[in-house]
Amino acid sequence: KQWYQRRVAITAGGRNNVKSFSGLEPVGDTLEELWISYNLIEKMKGIGVLKKLKVLFMSNNQVKDWSEVQKLAELPCLVDLNMVSNPIEEKHSLDQTWRAEIEKKLVKLKKLDGIPIVRQDEEDEG
Repeated sequence: KQWYQRRVAITAGGRNNVKSFSGLEPVGDTLEELWISYNLIEKMKGIGVLKKLKVLFMSNNQVKDWSEVQKLAELPCLVDLNMVSNPIEEKHSLDQTWRAEIEKKLVKLKKLDGIPIVRQDEEDEG
């Protein structure tokens, strides 16, 4: 069953037991915001088709591995990411490496988990 609508800029699929990003090709060139929190997503396979995606809210899912987070680097427009309460975020927030690692992996990101990212080079310019 398709949980999104075609040709939309924003879609929400929260609390739908979504397990993957497969089948998103029809909205790959238009979707700018995807709100998909409280689902069962563990793997990011298929996310790379969302070339216009700016905002990805996917808190409370099942992402565990950095290799999956790294796939978000395929999204050229992504600037706002929320991954609170995913196993990987919980583990690395405890050891205080979460934000630093995300900032290294996703260099265009401007906001992580609701908090703006301030990079050293931006501080120097301002």
